[in-house]
Amino acid sequence: MRRRAAAAAPAAASPPAEALARLRLARTEGVGPQTWRRALDRFGSAEAALAALPRYPAPRGGPPLRPPPEAEAAREWEALARLGGRFLFLGDPGYPPLLALTEDAPPALAVLGDPALLSAPQVAVVGARNASAAGRRIAEELAEALARAGVVVTSGLARGIDAAAHEGALRGGRTVAVVAGGLDQPYPPEHAALQARIAEAGAVVSEAPLGAAPLARHFPRRNRIVAGLALGVVVVEAAPRSGSLITARLALEAGRELFAVPGSPLDPRCRGSNDLIRQGAHLTETAEDILPNLPAAPRDGPLFALAAPARPGPEETAGVPAPPAPEPDDVQQVFDLIGHSPVTVDEVTRRCHLSAPALQAILFELELQGRIESLPGARVARIGPSRNEPSESA
Repeated sequence: MRRRAAAAAPAAASPPAEALARLRLARTEGVGPQTWRRALDRFGSAEAALAALPRYPAPRGGPPLRPPPEAEAAREWEALARLGGRFLFLGDPGYPPLLALTEDAPPALAVLGDPALLSAPQVAVVGARNASAAGRRIAEELAEALARAGVVVTSGLARGIDAAAHEGALRGGRTVAVVAGGLDQPYPPEHAALQARIAEAGAVVSEAPLGAAPLARHFPRRNRIVAGLALGVVVVEAAPRSGSLITARLALEAGRELFAVPGSPLDPRCRGSNDLIRQGAHLTETAEDILPNLPAAPRDGPLFALAAPARPGPEETAGVPAPPAPEPDDVQQVFDLIGHSPVTVDEVTRRCHLSAPALQAILFELELQGRIESLPGARVARIGPSRNEPSESA
């Protein structure tokens, strides 16, 4: 019997103009998470921010800020829709609230699976790629027990502990995988089937565009999302200076609880995790060591002074005119208050006597001009004399 021809995939709905503009702004080289956030605060919409970009000089002597063409962003949007995924933008109601509290929350997240899981209580389980058999067993058992208790288990889909945590969580409930490359580029390749299972029974998330290969520099950025999504991070086998310890440090900076499984002092894979226990991480052997110690919210609350409030949706911001540029005297006043040593935005606010919105507009202007940079802890600093400014030694 002749097979019936496969039905063509339904055409993806055209994205709202403002949503597409937010994606283009997020994909603009030289516009990082904090600049993206400030751009929307400054101009009120991504469409207005894109229209204003041509008036800024090339930052730090680099190439001009050139957003990708609208057609290119539309193709990415439609390709993700054909995969069954969707975008979440910082400030949207469905954006994960814990991640939104971090100072460099990704402006755009691509999600396969159930995006609601990203807002559910999560525990991250991370550790060595070259994990021992015992370490993998512990990771699986911890993840399964946490998932059966109703907690979503989050990890990075890497070899070793990450994969074991995902497998255990799938047996007991739901899991979230955060990947370093595009959602259409499973890594490592042998985890393609595991990624597909997670997308069906949980969620897979990335801030990278489709087609992006996972490069070494992308993994620390992936780790910050893992830490930012979770109420707590469990480290199982981690060597000193490993990526898992980067995740642990980011979790502490975001006010999250830290747990570590003790290991043999003779095993170099356990030195980093054992050291975390010496520094105060919860010694962890079973899920009962984790669940009672999970906070209802991050210990210190929002760490980012500019934490994104709920922003108007794409329909509400369409056609909103851009605000006028700050006065040159005000820009110079703020720049004079910022030196090469980092200073907090709160300190600049106290000294400049400008309103918070006016100050954010000026910081955005200075950042796009390549004269200052945003640093962790809601701090800013000069990045050296601009090409239009004489050197201090001149």
